[in-house]
Amino acid sequence: MTWPSTTLTGRTIAFLVAPYGVEQAELTSPWQAVAESGGTPRLLSTAEGRVQAVRHRAPGDTFAVDALVAGADPADYAGLVLPGGVANPDRLRLDRSAVAFVHAFCTAGRPVAAICHAAWTLIEADAVRGRTLTSWPSLRTDLVNAGAHWVDEPVHVCHDGPGPLVTSRNPGDLPLFEDAFVTEFAHATAKRRR
Repeated sequence: MTWPSTTLTGRTIAFLVAPYGVEQAELTSPWQAVAESGGTPRLLSTAEGRVQAVRHRAPGDTFAVDALVAGADPADYAGLVLPGGVANPDRLRLDRSAVAFVHAFCTAGRPVAAICHAAWTLIEADAVRGRTLTSWPSLRTDLVNAGAHWVDEPVHVCHDGPGPLVTSRNPGDLPLFEDAFVTEFAHATAKRRR
């Protein structure tokens, strides 16, 4: 998919992942979408060094961490992408600094995009109550119990909250997910500048 080169120009987008377990396609494809749309993606994690991605259950590539989430300020980022993978959000939701960052990002009304199992981190950050979203199907009960309305759609954009929340189910939804979150990030930032 191709986006206009000026869509996210001058905007920095945070990608938050744990040191191990991010689904590689859910990191690299959205990362490329941000870069191709003129934005600057930055990788945040709970530990310095490199993060180990997975391709389903097999080890994938490693990626350099740009900054620790513990010292990150949501105000420095125009959007937040939460890639999935089973182990990745499960580890993030146990890290206080990661949960606090996501909570602060959401309550400030900044746009967030989450795919697959990443909704676990949103649940822990108390960011789904009253919102409509989609996810990997096994998270449905968790989301409903946390006060969300769950839908089975390739991508869902929810504006019923402080800021836009873009969610998708799995790597097969990446093209629609990327198109939706790039659009929402660009529009939200444009509104902020007015």
